[in-house]
Amino acid sequence: MRRVLLPHDISDDPAPAGGVIRDYAGRSMGTSWSVRLVAAPDAACDHLQDGLQQQLDSIVAEMSHWEAESDLGRFNRAPNDSWQVLPPAFFDVLSYAMGVARDSGGAYDPCAGSLVNLWGFGPYGRFDQPDFVAPSQDEITIARAQLAARPVQLQRDGRRALQPGGVQLDLSAVAKGYSVDRLSYYLKTRGFAHHLVEVGGELRGAGVKPDGQPWWVMLEQVTGAEMDEMVLALHGLSVATSGDYRRYFEMNGRRYSHTIDPRNGMPIANDLASVTVVHPQCMAADAWSTALTVLGSRDGLQLAEQQGLAARFVVRQTDGSFTEYLSSHLRNMLDE
Repeated sequence: MRRVLLPHDISDDPAPAGGVIRDYAGRSMGTSWSVRLVAAPDAACDHLQDGLQQQLDSIVAEMSHWEAESDLGRFNRAPNDSWQVLPPAFFDVLSYAMGVARDSGGAYDPCAGSLVNLWGFGPYGRFDQPDFVAPSQDEITIARAQLAARPVQLQRDGRRALQPGGVQLDLSAVAKGYSVDRLSYYLKTRGFAHHLVEVGGELRGAGVKPDGQPWWVMLEQVTGAEMDEMVLALHGLSVATSGDYRRYFEMNGRRYSHTIDPRNGMPIANDLASVTVVHPQCMAADAWSTALTVLGSRDGLQLAEQQGLAARFVVRQTDGSFTEYLSSHLRNMLDE
């Protein structure tokens, strides 16, 4: 059985007369990206491949924790108690991420990069290296204490951020979603209002295809989960999924997820296999899918209701089966 999710708001703006679909693709942020757009038959499109890649390269230069000379890398190395001026996009993304950290009670924290690094999911000391050793409880306690004692502060006037000392920013749970939004904005400003953008599995759709149909996408399925398919009309909407099956390592018979709970400094070990969030902004869908994953099915679903989020929770049962829970806002999108 296939279930269908429909947007509440539908634009009546048609695709260009005689429009054709053009495809673009590349790599960025250690993953792939792709764009499908509807162009008029005589539209000039030769510049788009380079233009799209340049947008992504700019985000990496500002926000990558893998690039030592990025603006984020320089912030992470900045002296104690120093105010750093951030590029506008970097400042806005960090501000949004810190808002989600506040609203989620710390289940997501863009300032917790030191914990991510300790567990081998950062740019160095990787879990897949032969000399990797899982952190001790003392190391985790020290990192959490440093994080709590002196938080990062933001000043919107001047776009400044305080490096209190040793804070390691990690925007990997939000920058990919932001990049999707950025590519969508880039296309709209160049007259291509009908498009589907994807970066590393996160998607945003706008307008319709030449036949008038929306951009239909299937929600990501958990491996081994025998559940009904769910497809979404990605029309003025974005979708992002966080799952414990994507990146992890096993040690001494135990599985360690790449998603770290900043509240205890440990990889998550709850019942959730995946969380999908549908939202007009991909940056929001990306960040909230991570936060809800950390919270678990009960607290995550409760917060999704409070925040008005359209979310799907896939819960792993002890017998190996899976159960699905939908927030009321996602359930209201079902075409029944």
